[in-house]
Amino acid sequence: MSTERNKRVAILGVPLNFGGSMAGVELGPAALRLARLQQRIRGLGYEVLDLGDLRIEHPNYVAAADDRAKYLREISAVCEEVAAEVRSILRAGQFPIILGGDHSIAAGSVAGVASFFHEQDKPLGLIWLDAHADMNTPETTPTGNVHGMPLAALFGYGARELTHVAGYAPKIDPRYCAHVGARDVDPGERELIRRLGVRFFTMREIDERGMSACMDEALRIVSQAPAGYHVTLDVDVLDPNDAPGSGTVVRGGLTYREAHLAMEKIAEAGGMQALEVVEINTVLDVNNKTAELGVELILSALGKTIL
Repeated sequence: MSTERNKRVAILGVPLNFGGSMAGVELGPAALRLARLQQRIRGLGYEVLDLGDLRIEHPNYVAAADDRAKYLREISAVCEEVAAEVRSILRAGQFPIILGGDHSIAAGSVAGVASFFHEQDKPLGLIWLDAHADMNTPETTPTGNVHGMPLAALFGYGARELTHVAGYAPKIDPRYCAHVGARDVDPGERELIRRLGVRFFTMREIDERGMSACMDEALRIVSQAPAGYHVTLDVDVLDPNDAPGSGTVVRGGLTYREAHLAMEKIAEAGGMQALEVVEINTVLDVNNKTAELGVELILSALGKTIL
């Protein structure tokens, strides 16, 4: 991203909670603001505009247990709105920071960044930090929860309501995507990952090679994209001891320092065009610990260093 956009940040909250099965993530944006997100970004020398939260229209019905993509129509409508807002932020020369909500919103946020650069014929890269692959489709999902589908949708797989947010598909070429931190992958996702050749840095590889080497390679992959890259971070990528406030915790995640190292390397590399933090569940959090860490990681991605 350009230095000018780097210094002008726009914060957008997307308090959507019906892509998953547990209440609490809709308060994630508020929890991050409570941790003084805006003031602390300003402390790094940025001009900050908080656009507030999108108004989310909640479904007035309960999805059937066997629905293969629960609340798809409503989630698609939110994602279209998110994509439009993110495009507007970029057109204003600002850097978007998107606060979730559950991870289904990424089908909209990434679409917004990708479509902005699509108009300039520049493909976008993507770093996806997550314990889960998020590459299910309505055919492979074990739950029907759409927050497990956005990455597949960005590659053009799954329900058209998700794949064609912003009017076209796919948004991301798998060659320009790096997934970091996976440790819980469904069988159908595994098959699609292999078919597309998406580069996954699993926790096993991170354990063996170290976070620094894995992030260096991930950044080489996404930096090949002419437009730069979007970064989306699901807090369940972190170890539950450091980030208890997630409804989808999986033991053995990134440590506090590994997560900061990843964000610091992203800041040093340059090229980040948007940043997103999702899935902070305030009901499960302890003294806003996860939101505090979320803010710290955003600051590291924006260039905060120890010295």
